[in-house]
Amino acid sequence: MKIGFIGLGNVGGKLSGSLIRNGKDVTVFDLNPDLVAGKVAKGASAAPSAAALMQACDVVITCLPSPAASAAVLDEMLPHVGPGKVWLEMSTTDASEVKRLGGAVIARGGAAVDCPVSGGCHRADTGNIAIFAGCDRATFERILPLLTVMGRQILHTGDLGSASVLKVMTNYLATANLLTLCEALVTMKAAGLDLGTTYEAIRISSGNSFVHETESQMILNGCRDIQFTMDLVKKDIGLFQSIAESHGVPLEISPLMNAIFDDGIARYGARANSDDIIRRLEEATGLDITAPGFPSEMVDDEPEGEGAEVIVRRAAAE
Repeated sequence: MKIGFIGLGNVGGKLSGSLIRNGKDVTVFDLNPDLVAGKVAKGASAAPSAAALMQACDVVITCLPSPAASAAVLDEMLPHVGPGKVWLEMSTTDASEVKRLGGAVIARGGAAVDCPVSGGCHRADTGNIAIFAGCDRATFERILPLLTVMGRQILHTGDLGSASVLKVMTNYLATANLLTLCEALVTMKAAGLDLGTTYEAIRISSGNSFVHETESQMILNGCRDIQFTMDLVKKDIGLFQSIAESHGVPLEISPLMNAIFDDGIARYGARANSDDIIRRLEEATGLDITAPGFPSEMVDDEPEGEGAEVIVRRAAAE
């Protein structure tokens, strides 16, 4: 199976790297020639365009920063879609847009999957990230061998678009956790607690979380570089807010989170590290929320292993 990969940024570069590292036949395309050259040096082939890549490959994966970017790339590839071709959208995107684009692929005889990932760039780098997949069951079974190379836990979420809805929800929850951790760390510092001790107190308690064990370390180190930016956070939590509004759910916390990140972007810029959001509280209090002994980057120390499908719990048939 020939695999095409478009988008070699923070996430896409790591996901494609897992495919290349594990001996898959991968052709890549990106607007940044240096990123392409890096993958070619590790065993990939390079395509001159997205259209050429779709012509040459059985499965084409896109991992791009916005729905608009995905739409532009798919428009270029669409004339070359036909029976047997599969498009995997691994970007975090709007469910209605992925349904629209996927519908165009399906209308030409191809198959479409929305396939976002969750778990951080450090786990994408080792093939240990979680992957959601929205598509019909037959297509899921066809692509599962590829997904188990890129990820450790693979969840078939249902029809096309369902994975994107769930992914936005998980990013909303992660952002809510980030904001409460910022408040907790600043409040403990103000109360005179040692921040290293505070980190461990959270880690061994009911307050622990994946976000704490990753992003709190980046905050306390001072680098704040979790390889995710404020504009991407705003996109994701904005999508979640839109889903709630479209279904008449009167959220209370979500609008405040959106307002906080609007303010963060106004202060620090759209491409500021997402964890820089704690600077709002540092500036308001005059406190420095850093501590010695924390790493400047996250590294996944779990050995790479073959992924597997996550089986959804269901009531036994009567």
